Amino acid sequence: MMDRPMGGRWALRLLSCIRFDEVLVLQGTPLLGAVFAMSQLTNQSVMALVLLAAGNAFLVAHVFLLNDWAGVHQDLRDPARSAGVFLNRGVRRHEVAGLLLLLLLLSLMAFSQLGPATLGLGLMIAVASALYSVPHVYMKGVPLVSSALHLVSGVLHFLLGYSVFRSPDIHGLQIGLFFALIFSAGHLTQEVRDREADLGNGIHTNAVKFGKKRVFIVSFALFTFADALLILLALNGAVPQGLALVVAAIYPLHLHWTLQAMREGLPFQSVRRLQIRYRALYAGMGAVMIMSVLLT
Repeated sequence: MMDRPMGGRWALRLLSCIRFDEVLVLQGTPLLGAVFAMSQLTNQSVMALVLLAAGNAFLVAHVFLLNDWAGVHQDLRDPARSAGVFLNRGVRRHEVAGLLLLLLLLSLMAFSQLGPATLGLGLMIAVASALYSVPHVYMKGVPLVSSALHLVSGVLHFLLGYSVFRSPDIHGLQIGLFFALIFSAGHLTQEVRDREADLGNGIHTNAVKFGKKRVFIVSFALFTFADALLILLALNGAVPQGLALVVAAIYPLHLHWTLQAMREGLPFQSVRRLQIRYRALYAGMGAVMIMSVLLT
């Protein structure tokens, strides 16, 4: 009788290693890909969306857990992260390795029910994650290459959902590029936030090599380019035209918050606050996208 509670507590402690907040943030892109490709909402399409959501949740959890498993010793030396490191929660490294492999298997099983294209895209995302995180490859520490990997992964993530209802095409690539630019820009902002910790750990990110201010400016330039691309797509009819108005409404707010962070000197807390704010903006834009597409 005593083994069950202990087993349950161990399982909960192991699951607590998953970054559920980050997993939730990255559910929107493939869902939007599916919505843009879907011709009509039926019982069958709803079931496909449920499978897609489950597979993507498992996949993204695998990606973040792999990153944490690979960088555990660096995270232990980071004061902002050390308290949350799984080793300090009583979870062993091989246990996390087993969980991340299980998550990948569950993800691929879900995607296999959605067709070979979706399964193939899921595998490509998993490979990109391994290239970024796995020791001795570790493209996280290769400036520019790491950003290119995020750009490609962002497109793949959108096409993952798109492929459920339509074969990837130029239309999907155009819209997917918007999400890829947002993904890449957001990651550069995170590199700015973590520069001091990465520098102390000898990780040669873009922010470490080129400096916080330069990378921060490039990050906002990518956000700007993404917004301009969405306006162009709206004007050309590739996405609902109302999205151009949404971009025009949120961009000044994003610019204001960006300038505020720069005036404060880009400390960890300022950049973190900016991340929370622009994620809320783009989450709202995603909700408007879904409603616009479904209504049209």
